[in-house]
Amino acid sequence: MTKSGNRDVPMAKQVPFRREHHGDTFVDPYEWMRDKQSQDVRDYVAAQNRLCEERNKPLASLRDTLFEEFKSHVQETDMSVPTRMDDYWYFTRTQQGKQYAVQCRMPIDGPDDWDPPQVDASGEPGGMPGEQIVFDANRESEGHDFFRIGGMDISKDGRWMLYGVDVEGDERYDFRIRDLATGEELPEVFEGISGACFTPDAHWVFYTVLDDAWRPCAVFRHRVGTPVESDVEVFREHDERFWAGVGMSFDERSIVIGTGSKTSTEVLMLPVDDPEGEFQAFIPREDDVEYDVSFACFEGAGENGSDIPVAVVYHNALNPNFEIDVIDMHGHEPPYRLGEGVCVAAGSPYGCEQGDEVEPGASAKPIGAAYSNPGNPAILQGAHGLGIEGIAIHRNFVTMSYRAESLPHLAVMTKRDAAEDFLARRPWRFTELVPPALEDDWDVDESVDEVNEERAAVWHAVGGMEDDTAGPHAVRDASETIDDFVRAQGNGSAVHGASRKAMTSSDGATADAMSGETRRLYSIGAGGNPSYDTPRMRYSFSSYTRPGELHDVDPATGEDRLLKRATVLGDFNPRDYMERRVWIMARDGERIPVSLVWRRDVPTCDSAMFVTGYGAYEISSDPGFSVARISLLDRGVLYAVPHIRGGGEMGRAWYEQGRRLNKRHTFEDFVDATAALQDAGLANPSRTVADGGSAGGLLMGAVANLAPERFAGIEADVPFVDALTSILDPSLPLTVTEWDEWGDPLHDAEVYRYMKSYTPYENAPELADDPRVEVFPRIFITTSMNDTRVLYVEPLKWLARLQGAGVDAIAKIEVEAGHGGISGRYKQWMELAYENAWCLGVMGIAH
Repeated sequence: MTKSGNRDVPMAKQVPFRREHHGDTFVDPYEWMRDKQSQDVRDYVAAQNRLCEERNKPLASLRDTLFEEFKSHVQETDMSVPTRMDDYWYFTRTQQGKQYAVQCRMPIDGPDDWDPPQVDASGEPGGMPGEQIVFDANRESEGHDFFRIGGMDISKDGRWMLYGVDVEGDERYDFRIRDLATGEELPEVFEGISGACFTPDAHWVFYTVLDDAWRPCAVFRHRVGTPVESDVEVFREHDERFWAGVGMSFDERSIVIGTGSKTSTEVLMLPVDDPEGEFQAFIPREDDVEYDVSFACFEGAGENGSDIPVAVVYHNALNPNFEIDVIDMHGHEPPYRLGEGVCVAAGSPYGCEQGDEVEPGASAKPIGAAYSNPGNPAILQGAHGLGIEGIAIHRNFVTMSYRAESLPHLAVMTKRDAAEDFLARRPWRFTELVPPALEDDWDVDESVDEVNEERAAVWHAVGGMEDDTAGPHAVRDASETIDDFVRAQGNGSAVHGASRKAMTSSDGATADAMSGETRRLYSIGAGGNPSYDTPRMRYSFSSYTRPGELHDVDPATGEDRLLKRATVLGDFNPRDYMERRVWIMARDGERIPVSLVWRRDVPTCDSAMFVTGYGAYEISSDPGFSVARISLLDRGVLYAVPHIRGGGEMGRAWYEQGRRLNKRHTFEDFVDATAALQDAGLANPSRTVADGGSAGGLLMGAVANLAPERFAGIEADVPFVDALTSILDPSLPLTVTEWDEWGDPLHDAEVYRYMKSYTPYENAPELADDPRVEVFPRIFITTSMNDTRVLYVEPLKWLARLQGAGVDAIAKIEVEAGHGGISGRYKQWMELAYENAWCLGVMGIAH
């Protein structure tokens, strides 16, 4: 042990290890930590955990307070809204004091029973007449420090359950088959697999196995009641860039194998009534083409009332932001090709690498330019950053999900109208679903009630046709990105952003009249619709300030029913909080959306700020409610989410501009957004804490190196900070599959040099005389020894390098957990209280 200031810090030994590639040599003194079983590694982990506990002792009271606050807002004994699947209503119960949920069910009253039963939410699991406990994770987890369900499938008759559990945190699941009538389990066990599914009759199980690199690589077939040793391999993916998975099609007529890399996919199918047959590709694989397929039917829409079977194909073969094609399969045998059929919706090619193949000059246009396509539904005309995300066809309705203006959207129409539009080859008459605003709240727009009244009248008149006179976005509050906001730099009030005066009013709220801001932020999506026959469509939504709600809507009439609103106990009132999305200009001129959340009665001036981001894999950081966030907001913290490139908020181009040789945009966007808010006077750098996990942890390490003066503290959860070392080694878990995301530095010298320029571990301060050390933020790292996605060795090496340079860095290292951290809701709340207490402590908030 050596001293660092007045604190004992366990300094890691240094054992030089040479890494040589493309004429470059890097000497890594901490690569010895990769030996997980060595006593030196175990001792180092134990010493770092002791240091972390010692450093955080002064925050013990705050941690306890935060934990109790979390509990005080949660309805601990609760249940979900029952969802019908086949002949049962399924629902989940939680109970006060129990770590895990209990899965339950009740039989339906008859084939026309589509109204969920009234169940006592405060009752004991299994206590209602006819209620059956399907799976009690509290009982199943007994004797295990870690427990996670890896999948659950139930036969069509409701008798047999196939389920998998992980008790190590390494994402290898043991699957078993249970007789729900007797509780007995069959002798066969599928050990250490990735996932599994039943055929509807439960006579067969198809499951996916992993290779040594933790890649789901092959699918096996098992006949129930026979030894697992006699199972047959039915598919193997030999290309190490690709993963494989297996499941049932929505109509349960086909067993489906999906295989895909980061940029290409393929779907193979086998009829359920021929489980021992050969899988066939629906459409053969093409490089850099992603597609998916589902099957449905336009009942009675054909000649003489015949049915029209259709294939619904979602793909990017002709449009980088995807399109949806519907193929009439009546008399059309395979093979099929991408692009045939009727195009229902197509995304914007603007700013995309392959955009010019759709429209000349499209790749050079701004990502957020308004896009119109005469073949698209009316609600998509003029959308900005339009990406098509999917479609689902049920017996009575059709839903479509898409992204525009950096937010998710959901649209619906009747099946009858969809059939008419399909046969007439005209744009489909979707209507966008907009969640109801809070009465008498800041998010109420006077035009919303008028638009809703107008929509209801139109809905009744033409069965879902949106009135063109209302405008395609009349029901939304998202507007054009704001030019005057980005022009504010240079006037003495802001850099890459807006003046504080422009963004705040006397009560601390963002000025409602500010051009270009998005006032209503929410995530919305169809959910809880597993049955093809359901007459009403369920959807859910939530925002940063509004707890989640589950609704159902009648697509024929527009009647919307609230089924459940998440209960937040205590004195919580969503009207006490504000949320806005504003746009800042990054250093290369791109406009970046930033979500802001704060308590309404706390002026957003020189605030403590919690800023978080991800920016990878085309994953969008969409609005969502968090009980834990309330504790931050109530203490005057400004919560900020820069929606940086590398994510998918503005469609495929947003992703492309933040991956591979464009990856530095991700880090620069985050720094520029943080700087804009600070330079506008909204937040104080000395009280700003940043947070990100996994690929977002790489982001944290990169911005700490890039702009250490902008952050007082950084929390990096399971951080991917030694990215170059990992991506260079194809024997490590997931490495080869990641080359499409980050580039291949093993075989490409340009990629190697580019990654080396930003990878956090290699660019962090190494010596105390590095000038960055004086302004470097405090660092708090979390990691897990059983993590298979980001190996523990990456954050440990980063920690050792930072501590060696004199940076104030500590780590909390879980011994019994994986990439997602510990399991059990109370344990997770305690963990979050631990992390948030550290963040608040750095901000100078200790109460």
